[in-house]
Amino acid sequence: MSSRDPMPLAGVFREDVQSMHAYAIQPSAGLIKLDAMENPHRLPASLQAQLGARLGALALNRYPADGINDLRAALAKHARMPEGFDIVLGNGSDELISLIAMACDVPGACILAPLPGFVMYGMSAQLQGLKFVGVPLTADFELDEAAMLGAIAAHRPTIIYIAYPNNPTANLWDDAVIEKIVEAAPGLVVIDEAYQPFASRSYIDRVAKHGHVLLMRTMSKFGLAGVRIGYLIGPKAVVEQVDKVRPPYNISVLNAEAALFALEHADVFDAQARELREQREVLQRALRAMPGVKAWPSDANMILVRVPDAQKAFDGMKSRGVLVKNVSKMHPLLANCLRLTVGTADENTRMLSALEASL
Repeated sequence: MSSRDPMPLAGVFREDVQSMHAYAIQPSAGLIKLDAMENPHRLPASLQAQLGARLGALALNRYPADGINDLRAALAKHARMPEGFDIVLGNGSDELISLIAMACDVPGACILAPLPGFVMYGMSAQLQGLKFVGVPLTADFELDEAAMLGAIAAHRPTIIYIAYPNNPTANLWDDAVIEKIVEAAPGLVVIDEAYQPFASRSYIDRVAKHGHVLLMRTMSKFGLAGVRIGYLIGPKAVVEQVDKVRPPYNISVLNAEAALFALEHADVFDAQARELREQREVLQRALRAMPGVKAWPSDANMILVRVPDAQKAFDGMKSRGVLVKNVSKMHPLLANCLRLTVGTADENTRMLSALEASL
């Protein structure tokens, strides 16, 4: 092979990888970006200056060290981590999901999760060479208790993911059903609370009752999507195994310091979350009154809606300067569904106007 010949992919890259598509991020320049459940609020100017000074003073010539443990302690306090538990950090929840799959790659292992759900649960299984079992939700996006328990009995999953609330459906599931799943689980249960700042309840007060349940959160929805900090809480002996496969220095000193700074000013981010919850209710009322639109209840900073023609509505909204997420092809249950991120009051007004004009 000469230096100018392209490298043959066969025999070098895995066949399943060659057939995959990379995670797609929609171009958003010039658009109102309401497609990725981001906090629309930036830091106040005074805090920007303070954070800039702190980041500028960091020893960037050194590998991350004590600051990471400071962040672990601050997050443990913030989350009210139970006694006897420990915490491990990831470069966002995505890395933690991959680390869990890697640590639990035992012969015959499989990952089970309700569908539609967060795509990384299935992707982590595929990339690690594990079996993935998806159990469809009901038509109204509730957990199918019989189907879940039947799948657990049939497949004996090593890992079960329960998103609380779920993405993209935005709802919290029945706690009684979740407890039955937890009791039936032969392996780990990971409660994914990515949207906890917007939810009406949390699993944190129940997690200590079980020795096989982990709680996963992210600071992305807290307001730091660009900082990429996820964290996993669980019994010390369990978390220790996941930590063993974590790459060294996976959290940069810049990210850790930014996260610590945000936790020191948690009241600012709490106020932003409170405003977004209020705006969510404004959106819900407007969507319920919009002919041809069905909106589901939400405990997150997004709302799932069904419209007569999702592609037409998506294209129409984009042409009017508003970018949302067309999830209609993700799963049959999501036919003609769009996922709308809750934005500022002005952004939401423009989104509603664009949606109404695009139906």
